[in-house]
Amino acid sequence: MSVLELIDSHCHLDAPEFDADRADVVARARAAGVHAQVIPAIRAADWPALRRLCADTPGLYPAYGLHPVYLADHRDEDHARLRDFLAAGDAVAVGECGLDYFIESLDVGTQRRHFRAQLELAREFSLPLIVHARRAVEEVIHTVREIGGLRGVVHSYGGSEEQAAQLWKLGFCLGIGGPLSYARALRLRRVVAQMPLQQLLLESDAPDQPLAAERGQRNEPASVAAVLDLVAELRPEPREEIAAATRDNARRLFNLAPA
Repeated sequence: MSVLELIDSHCHLDAPEFDADRADVVARARAAGVHAQVIPAIRAADWPALRRLCADTPGLYPAYGLHPVYLADHRDEDHARLRDFLAAGDAVAVGECGLDYFIESLDVGTQRRHFRAQLELAREFSLPLIVHARRAVEEVIHTVREIGGLRGVVHSYGGSEEQAAQLWKLGFCLGIGGPLSYARALRLRRVVAQMPLQQLLLESDAPDQPLAAERGQRNEPASVAAVLDLVAELRPEPREEIAAATRDNARRLFNLAPA
């Protein structure tokens, strides 16, 4: 099977899990055909190191944001700092931001405040969003529609077919990764089979969300090639066409230069 040019639209390569062998992880990704990776931040303290990593490693592109799961680390003053980071011009997106209603201990009002602030900054800088929406897809749709003038991707999509269609109308792609490989992912498979190909992005979410066969292990961006194969099993288009479309979708959304 031929190696195709792919883009990992969501990979936390700056995570400490990769400190010991980050260069080897990148090399394995390149060998698997993953020629570019978007690296979304999760907290303000990580932004400077993420910027350095992407500046020093060809094919890595930074996004800056405040992840809802790390709510305890965020401060309202981070919003002004985020504006400064975005003004520097290297960011390809705002994120990872969003809402997480799966973890009940996370304060809803604080999540909403940080999320809306990041949506407004994305609109101000005309940047796409990388959105985390766990048990919160409906509210994400409502908030995006309310603020308006936004585009982006809902990563690790877990909503319904109807919600996927609403997001497409709002200018949002869907990030698809390792969860597609799990036997219980029947609704996700229906979404992937029916969604417009132009809405589809491939992602690893490494070091998280490994394929079912590698559950419990560290995930790597090279796994995007296996995600492509899973998608190709569900759709009528040839594998090569899906690879090219998802690559072009990522380039278009994040304004990435051709490899």
